[in-house]
Amino acid sequence: MSELEKLKSDKNENIKIPDMLPMLPVRDLIIYPAMVLPLSIGRSKSVKALEEAMSTNRLIFLVTQKTIQIEDPSPNDIYNIGTICEILQILKMPDNTLKALLEGIMRAQWTDFKLNDKGYIEVGLKVLNEKIEHTTETEAIMRHAVSLFEQYIKLSPRIPIELSVSVGSIDDPAKLADTIAAHLIIKNIDKQIILELINPIQRLEKIIKILDTEIEILNIEKRIQSRVRNQIEKTQKEYYLTEQMKAIQKELKQKDDTQKDIDDIKSKFNTDNIPQDVKEVAEKEIKRLEKMMLISPEATVIRTYLDWLLDLPWKQSTDDNLDLLRAENILNKDHYGLRKVKDRVLEYLAVLARVKKIKGPILCFIGPPGVGKTSIAKSIAKSLGRNFVRISMGGVKDESEMRGHRRTYIGAMPGKIIQSIKKAKANNPVFLLDEIDKIGLDWRSDPSAALLEILDPEQNYAFNDHYIDINFDLSKVMFIATANNLNNIPYTLLDRLEFIRFTGYTDTEKYSIAKNFIVPKQMKEHGINDNELIIENSTLKLIIENYTREAGVRNLTREIANLCRKVVMKFAKRHKVSLITLTPNNINKYLGIANYTREHVSDNDVGVVTGLAWTEVGGEVLTIEINKMKGKTPLVLTGKLGDVMKESAQAALTYVRSIAKRYKIKDSIFTETEFHIHVPEGAVPKDGPSAGIAIATALASVCLNKPIKKKIAMTGEITIRGRILGIGGLKEKILAAYREGLKTILCPLSNKKDLTDIPPEVKKKMKIITVSHMDEVLPITMKI
Repeated sequence: MSELEKLKSDKNENIKIPDMLPMLPVRDLIIYPAMVLPLSIGRSKSVKALEEAMSTNRLIFLVTQKTIQIEDPSPNDIYNIGTICEILQILKMPDNTLKALLEGIMRAQWTDFKLNDKGYIEVGLKVLNEKIEHTTETEAIMRHAVSLFEQYIKLSPRIPIELSVSVGSIDDPAKLADTIAAHLIIKNIDKQIILELINPIQRLEKIIKILDTEIEILNIEKRIQSRVRNQIEKTQKEYYLTEQMKAIQKELKQKDDTQKDIDDIKSKFNTDNIPQDVKEVAEKEIKRLEKMMLISPEATVIRTYLDWLLDLPWKQSTDDNLDLLRAENILNKDHYGLRKVKDRVLEYLAVLARVKKIKGPILCFIGPPGVGKTSIAKSIAKSLGRNFVRISMGGVKDESEMRGHRRTYIGAMPGKIIQSIKKAKANNPVFLLDEIDKIGLDWRSDPSAALLEILDPEQNYAFNDHYIDINFDLSKVMFIATANNLNNIPYTLLDRLEFIRFTGYTDTEKYSIAKNFIVPKQMKEHGINDNELIIENSTLKLIIENYTREAGVRNLTREIANLCRKVVMKFAKRHKVSLITLTPNNINKYLGIANYTREHVSDNDVGVVTGLAWTEVGGEVLTIEINKMKGKTPLVLTGKLGDVMKESAQAALTYVRSIAKRYKIKDSIFTETEFHIHVPEGAVPKDGPSAGIAIATALASVCLNKPIKKKIAMTGEITIRGRILGIGGLKEKILAAYREGLKTILCPLSNKKDLTDIPPEVKKKMKIITVSHMDEVLPITMKI
């Protein structure tokens, strides 16, 4: 008997094997005892180890790498336990690689690892014996393992069914465990764990756990495959029967419901209200639809697209009512004042009556909140006899919200423009783009860029929505945009808009609006009859002065609505009450304590001057105070002033120093004195150049120690030479001064053109003086 045969026959006893054996590390392979496996060897060390083993005792130690990517594994890169194998056959290939047939003999653990002089790895080995007594418990575990493995073979198509017969004939638990493990389709790390279990019973128990898990997974996979197969069979059956039905109906000259729907769609497109290019696109889509199954997702997408094409008003227009007197009456009935807006609409109607076709104007209403920008747009639509649609631009961040998404995306829809045109049911509505200055900017796209085409009369006759993908004519649409601040609108978009500025209302205008519009409307909405509530004129004026402070009338509307609710509640509680009269004495019982107390600005004095400012919600009156003290810093500026306002203060100081000799001001006052300029309400940011002449006047007052005249306010930009430049928002500033009770206003000569916008009642009660140089200002404001 040879040494190898003795090793095989006495494998459960302590058998002496060579002290060192060549080692063959493999990447993704595990071989068990009694298992025969072909192997391809390409690494030079492995080839030398195989050749050395073949030339000696044909024994080699095969062990698996922990990581398959490592080309030259170290001791830490391989597992400790592997298999001693016999080389049954070896074949050298033309590319110097080897193909070998190996048979596993027994488990072993390497104890020494070294690279010898011949260029291959040798290891010392400790043979791991697998002795076990054959008991009834062992027999039960073996039978259970065989039973599970038979189930596993039936469920797994990759294992031949004949293997169950050979496995059932094995009576050695160690061999049974290794045979089953060798044929399990599991991860290498699990196979290595089984290899490292020396006790055959523990090995079988581990295999039983793995088989239980794998059988459960295979059963789930089988159920899934069965459901999918049944669904496919059902779909194929439905398709086959549908085609049969079509063939039968064709013979009987009948049509199914789907074909009837398609024919109905075709008939809807066959009208004069749809342009030819739209019909051509629809025809292509209908042909695609006819070739699809009803349950196809693409068929639903096409049906939705065709519905959009049918619903759009390609040629449907509303007839404009060209009666100018009727239009003017409607505008006057709905809104007080706003002469420029009303004149622009009447001009449009007058031109339309002559030429019959005119490109829709693109207007932009600029003004503070609550002055009627949105509501006048509705009245314009009413006066023209057109439909009205509105979209809010606030928070729009993506161009696709305006232009739509392409149909390749799931859930794609047209943009807001096309959606609104569909709602209007006409291609010439009054289209309001509300709060256009609130458009957001996103890293993906700029929605204001989409508006460049929409709001350009030279381009919008062929507006292309990404979803519809057919040019739609927007040239008949009357676009109206609203905004509070021009600074937030891109320049290229500003260039396409025709601006009409809305200014704040005077108290007189608010009184007229409240009496003629707001009060009747709120009484009607709250169910109050004219003989149930009387609001005295003085009461309305008190509400305007003490309960609201705004350029518009939105808060005034809320206060009057609040008043009506309180009155209705009083009627509900006291049934005998038939008439309520609201006077200045009892108004606080309904509205509570006044929201605002008119804190008048400080009277002009030495170094104290009244300036005027513009804000998004109207004009404001502000006090500018200047004090002087010993110090080396020329100017100290406080009150949360912006850079432009600080530069205006520097320019004003330079001008005052330049006129010092003329007014006998000592030069030492500018070198030894510190001027502290403060604008009260320090938490409110302030900026702009229009306070220049006010600061210069206050500085001159401090230097001359002369008081500034009372009830006088001023606005204008100053240069270091004393010239006074024009400013913006003059009407709002004068109205703020009027509300404050000031009597004289100084403003730049270049703003004289803006005085035409000032209400007549304001001009009667105020003296407005235009000036072009500071030399004119100082004699008016001080006694010098």
